[in-house]
Amino acid sequence: MSRPLRIQYSGACYHLMNRGRRRETIFPKKEDYIAFTEILKETVSAWNIKIVAYCLMSNHYHLLVQTPEGNLSRCMRHINGVYTQRYNRRNRHDGQLFRGRYKSILLDSDNYLTVLARYIHHNPLRAGIVSRLEDYAWSSHKGYLSKSSQWNWLDKESFFELLTHDKSKRLREYKEFMNEEDPEEIVNVFKKKNYPSILGTEEFINWVKEKYSAFLFKEEIPETKLLAPDKEKIILAVCKEYKVKMSQLYGIRRGAVNEPRNIAIYLTRYMWRDSLKEIGKEFKIVKYSSVSSIIESVKSNLISNKRLKKHVDNIKRDLQLSYRQT
Repeated sequence: MSRPLRIQYSGACYHLMNRGRRRETIFPKKEDYIAFTEILKETVSAWNIKIVAYCLMSNHYHLLVQTPEGNLSRCMRHINGVYTQRYNRRNRHDGQLFRGRYKSILLDSDNYLTVLARYIHHNPLRAGIVSRLEDYAWSSHKGYLSKSSQWNWLDKESFFELLTHDKSKRLREYKEFMNEEDPEEIVNVFKKKNYPSILGTEEFINWVKEKYSAFLFKEEIPETKLLAPDKEKIILAVCKEYKVKMSQLYGIRRGAVNEPRNIAIYLTRYMWRDSLKEIGKEFKIVKYSSVSSIIESVKSNLISNKRLKKHVDNIKRDLQLSYRQT
């Protein structure tokens, strides 16, 4: 099974979501909602995570968190694992509760934290469960409306600092902001079957690409297309390494091996994650089986052919260095 892309660093911000197995209910009773909320509080205290917003729906949850210590995986292991254990004991169940790994989106917090918090709080409205946000008991919205110390565990400060610098206007500004519609861009993100791994400005995404370019060559992590350089850069790097013109990658003589072209095909597949059909169209190869054979041949030869491996390593190094120069 392929692994999801988990980029973790101090101060990172994420939108997190998980569903019940086969979309089954994970909060069947009031006690279950309370139990999950208590685990969120435990995690804040024990693992120094900041929870900016949350919403618990009957068969899934949304969290907006920041990780001062870059420990997302450890925190989520506690939240999902401990809740499953306690849920099973309380409801006399056994086995898996959630459908699998939680979904995470790394966020550009300066530009997306407030709109994601609003999207999370709007979940009960979109589902038609309530007509007013304050009528829903199982989200952090009521925590933002309250001045009670019982909500001190909720990181409202990160949200308010981005919304307004005037502390006397925070509550009014918050209510006005929550009354606004969610941007179509955000709504469309969650309509997709596969969520993006990163959500941010071009500048933020380029920063992530440079910082985590080592993920580029992890074949078991399919989302790394988000970190990959443009296909044109891959092709140019191949041409530079082999000292050939780009046009030479798109032609082949019968009986001759076009090694630069084959390497370009291989890297396009494993860095940009194009389908065999897309690669065939790009390199003017009619049969998908021919594309597959080229990729498998290169992959096999890289194990034993030191000269070929050196070429590929040089290309990878050139592409990684290009991030630091952009």
